[in-house]
Amino acid sequence: MPVNSTQKKPRSFLRSGGFSRSHSFPYSQGLSCSRPLHGSLGRRRFLGLAAAALPFLKGCGVGARPRVVIIGGGFAGATAARYLRQWDPSITVTLINRKKIYLTCPFSNYIIGGFRRMRDIRHDYQGLAARGVDMVYGTVLGIDHDHRRVRMQDGQNIPYDRLMVAPGIDMVWDGLPGYDQAAAEVMPHAWEAGPQTLLLTDQLRTMEDGGLVIITVPEYPYRCPPAPYERAACIAYYLSRHKPNSKILILDAKDTFTKKKLFIQGWNDLYPGMIEWVPKRRGGEVVAVEPDSRSVITDGGGKIRGDVVNVIPPQQAGAIAVQSGLAEDDGWCPVDAYTLQSRLVEGIHLAGDSIIPDAMPKSGFSANSQAKACAAALVALLNDRPVLEPVFANTCYSMLAPDYGISIAGMYRATENGIVAVSGAGGVSPLDAGPKFRAAEARYAQGWYDSMTDEMFGSPS
Repeated sequence: MPVNSTQKKPRSFLRSGGFSRSHSFPYSQGLSCSRPLHGSLGRRRFLGLAAAALPFLKGCGVGARPRVVIIGGGFAGATAARYLRQWDPSITVTLINRKKIYLTCPFSNYIIGGFRRMRDIRHDYQGLAARGVDMVYGTVLGIDHDHRRVRMQDGQNIPYDRLMVAPGIDMVWDGLPGYDQAAAEVMPHAWEAGPQTLLLTDQLRTMEDGGLVIITVPEYPYRCPPAPYERAACIAYYLSRHKPNSKILILDAKDTFTKKKLFIQGWNDLYPGMIEWVPKRRGGEVVAVEPDSRSVITDGGGKIRGDVVNVIPPQQAGAIAVQSGLAEDDGWCPVDAYTLQSRLVEGIHLAGDSIIPDAMPKSGFSANSQAKACAAALVALLNDRPVLEPVFANTCYSMLAPDYGISIAGMYRATENGIVAVSGAGGVSPLDAGPKFRAAEARYAQGWYDSMTDEMFGSPS
């Protein structure tokens, strides 16, 4: 997995608000993994450590009801809201999201490939409301740090004792010359599930057989490192069945990528001759685009026209995080590894794709894991208890066809120097595995998605 090498500023607020390093809290998203994690920190030890931490969470909340407000209802925000209510029912939890329906980026590639539908990634917040989470739908205008309140577009001012910001990502529209919001209507990014997903899907459906599909991939960091290469496979799945003379060209700003050998083996086995990957060293980096002609310009000066062009632009933390002073100059948010509190603004915590996750990738699984650690830290801080040391986990499944899955898993821990990988933990799907193994991994991917979204959005039983 890629490591974010962003230069860190000196930490601030590390020991304010009741921070402590004397205990450990290992609860993170490893519990709903569809298969055992491998390595030195296995599932049994992980569960045992989590159980040992639970007594610290009982009986929280005395006196006035503390208020936690969460901005963003995705994998991080929804998870944190659920577990704050579960671990300390005395906390008033308000979750703010712009829309009443959430469409997951995980599994959106499969809509483009034609083996899932939009309804399969559609979720609402009724389950969280049933758990006692106060839902607010609308646009956040700003955060008043001094008075600890969130200002809404409709005039509301929502007070908080602690704030969690989980806004996901936004595109850096000036990060690639020629690519702006208007260009995205011609060369869709489809990096946020919804209309862009459908636009890219429609363009593929109307393209003539024999056409060229171009996918441009930026340098790290960006949301979900293996997703561009999974997308290439999903597009190839559709084209191989409906437009078999077509080609896919991946132009990459990097010289390698996660699960590279597994992807290339899968492309060759499933779609021989259809997908070509061009790394940076061979002129693959795209430095500009021309929407009018559906063309891309590579760093070597070459101009390539595509029939369908999927431009994945540079990204940064969601706008509210950047506007509120939670991001560094590179657009990403530094956090304390133990509490997920902002290093720049005290009393505000962050999780998910917007943060600098150090060794962790930006993924739905990572966001879920970070959110649990953040929720545990908030419970501790609001009850004047020690903040316990988190252990994080990530598993990333990629489906190259409905019955062909691959995966990578890792575990991580908090240190004074950030989040680091646990040596020997995790694992990668083996090369040269047979069809039954790949089909099982595809089933595990579906199981992961179902369990994860039920955890986030499901009603209490």
